[in-house]
Amino acid sequence: MRGHLDIIDPVHGFVSVSGAEVELIDLPAFQRLRRIRQLSGAHLVYPGAQHTRFEHSLGVMHVAGQMARFLGDRGILGPGEAEALRLSSLLHDIGHGPFSHLFEEVYRRGSGFSHEDMGRKIIEETEVGDVLEASGHAKKTVAGLAFGGPGPKYAAEIVSGALSADIMDYLPRDGHFTGAEHARIDSRRIVQSLDVYGDRLALERSALYSFESMMHSRYQMFKAVYFHKTVRAAEVILLEAMELAEGELGLTSGGLDDYLGLTDEAVLSGLLSLEGGGDPGRARAFAEDYLNRRLPKCVYERIKPVPGGTGVVDTAGIRGEISRKSGVDPSEIFVDDSMAPSVPLPPKDVRQSVMLMDHGRNVKEVPMQEMPLVAAMSEFTDILRVYATSGARNKVEIAARSILGER
Repeated sequence: MRGHLDIIDPVHGFVSVSGAEVELIDLPAFQRLRRIRQLSGAHLVYPGAQHTRFEHSLGVMHVAGQMARFLGDRGILGPGEAEALRLSSLLHDIGHGPFSHLFEEVYRRGSGFSHEDMGRKIIEETEVGDVLEASGHAKKTVAGLAFGGPGPKYAAEIVSGALSADIMDYLPRDGHFTGAEHARIDSRRIVQSLDVYGDRLALERSALYSFESMMHSRYQMFKAVYFHKTVRAAEVILLEAMELAEGELGLTSGGLDDYLGLTDEAVLSGLLSLEGGGDPGRARAFAEDYLNRRLPKCVYERIKPVPGGTGVVDTAGIRGEISRKSGVDPSEIFVDDSMAPSVPLPPKDVRQSVMLMDHGRNVKEVPMQEMPLVAAMSEFTDILRVYATSGARNKVEIAARSILGER
């Protein structure tokens, strides 16, 4: 087993890895994450957004390690639990497909699987699990921490949840590489204000401002980056291309080995190699448009009048209705919904809750939608947009306004 490495990271400084962590990072299944961008369309608006799931995974492991160390100093976690948390955090995104959340929407429709399902399979059915077992960590335990399963809830919340290491890495990382000024968070204050109550991760009420500030940063990044209208324009045509190409490329129908061969470059290359007309031809054209930044324009946007959001709207139905009313072919119309699975931060996140603690005594579970700041922001993140190609914009805009109402 290899020893110790210090990796220089622009967000956290030095990220230390050792033992099984180094072994896992060296595996092809993990190295594949170098070829999957964290944000699939953001680089077409923010050229610096070239960062990948690889460095994000290292960062989440690092932050989870800080959280585990702090809770260990308080006698809550033992060394073995801390190691398992670092390993599960390192592997929490190993199941992501090409173009991250974007491919997940295609994959869910084709197979019903999520990236968490694929991550569990990768841990339990490949050499990733062998490395874990050889290091004394049960692969099913690590998979359970990473993707949900038996065990203390607080441990899973460290990996992914309202107070997770995941959030405390991707926000500053996405902010750093996009250049957005909205992602500054006081992660040190949050980490040093953590506790455990029952089986839940808890936060000292004195750090509530830091938590709310982090939630505000998420909102700002949602508006400025994750659901930026041009970023999503690139993503909706790429999503359309992958769905149209399913019959030719079989992106969602292969086995685990096939899945592990899927990267951003591999899928884009496959799309560009398609021949003929019909769906393959349209898929190739959309891939070329994505590659060359020839994007549809947003002609309609509105905040959906549904308090708290109740789910994804029937975008296909709206698209068809706009097509019929405008006389424009559906292939020139795109309808986007902020509740779609391909959007990293849909408003449904507000359904989580946080345990707030007063000096280690009185504890109250607070649903996030009951926090005034979070509730106010969530009302402005449930958004519906309509896009159109250059020759169809006026007709589509008129039809969208007629069907969906004035903005």
